[in-house]
Amino acid sequence: MAASKGPPTKGPLDGLIVLDLSRILAGPTCTQALGDLGATIIKIEHPDRGDDTRGWGPPFANDPQGDPTDLSSYFMCANRNKLSVGVDIATPEGQETIHQIAARADVVIENFKPGGLDKYGLDFNSLLTAYPQLVYCSISGFGQTGPNREKPGYDLMAQGYSGIMALTGAKDGPPAKVAVGIADVMTGMYAATGILAALRHRDQTGQGQHIDLSLVDATVAWMINEGVAHLTTNAPRPRRGDQHATIVPYQTFACADGHVLVAVGNDTQYIRFCDFLGRPDLADDPRFATNSNRVINREALIPTLEQLMRQHKQADIVEALEARKVPVGPVYTVEQTFASDQVAAREMRIDMPKQGVDRGGVELIGNPLKFSATPVTYRHAPPNLGEHTQAVLDWLADRRETPEG
Repeated sequence: MAASKGPPTKGPLDGLIVLDLSRILAGPTCTQALGDLGATIIKIEHPDRGDDTRGWGPPFANDPQGDPTDLSSYFMCANRNKLSVGVDIATPEGQETIHQIAARADVVIENFKPGGLDKYGLDFNSLLTAYPQLVYCSISGFGQTGPNREKPGYDLMAQGYSGIMALTGAKDGPPAKVAVGIADVMTGMYAATGILAALRHRDQTGQGQHIDLSLVDATVAWMINEGVAHLTTNAPRPRRGDQHATIVPYQTFACADGHVLVAVGNDTQYIRFCDFLGRPDLADDPRFATNSNRVINREALIPTLEQLMRQHKQADIVEALEARKVPVGPVYTVEQTFASDQVAAREMRIDMPKQGVDRGGVELIGNPLKFSATPVTYRHAPPNLGEHTQAVLDWLADRRETPEG
């Protein structure tokens, strides 16, 4: 497990100040990514309730007496490297505090329903008029325009509306959602990309702008090859379980003692795969000799491959196919993933010190970006509600460069 990293260098976004009015997952995913890169993230939370996900548990990090804290695992997954400030934006005093922060910020991100911040004077028109240098990113379920503008947005609904659920799950089973909030996460990644692009424009022109991003748009966008296949053919796309739409064989196979993944990416690999199975005739058969023909004739091929794979143990399959340069791998449990030497070597499991937690710290998933000159830093463990309110108010009063010092 990787130890908590100190900041040996300043991150590439050092000095950038982000006013984070978002909650749940999409916005927090974005701002955590920016925070890992060195930006100062000022997370605004209702002083009594905080981010909704603080209550989305168990599991929670426990205090030294064994009682749950306000740090649910869900909250912690997307809220490191942030300063938590308790502000009630429904009050004039809270609105004034937000304006004071916005005046010194580079970025504002929010995920209220379209128009939801208008009554507080914190909408993009109001803040961009007052502070034209801002990059203001709005995340909503369906976007600021369109017939569904007023509908609330949740990851589950975005997965259903986008079509991804219709393609996910067993061939003869019901539609299935992706196990994690992938629509939220991908929207957060698009938001980070959009914000960085808008900052580039701001630095060149001095002008900020508004970014309008929706969960449904982002989820439709990452339908990628399946979405374009439908547009190309104007035909329905079938659900294939864990099989690939246009590569065969590329799927999970049951074996004698578990499951194994095989991803045959070209015809040469297929020949070597058939050699392992002791069935070179399956490579010579014109129905299966090319990937295009294997896709067309998958119903004739796959049952035979499944029968042959069940005769071998997982470890033997992995060893033999790796030796033949055929892409192969086991299906890990979550426990096996985080216990693996690869996760350790890539520092994808990290410890962060945290006062008030029974183990003296929390374990989190690391950032996948590996910079040669400006590495990711882990400066702040996920905060307790309002932990940094006074520090940020002091910063507003004393004009330091950032509230992080």
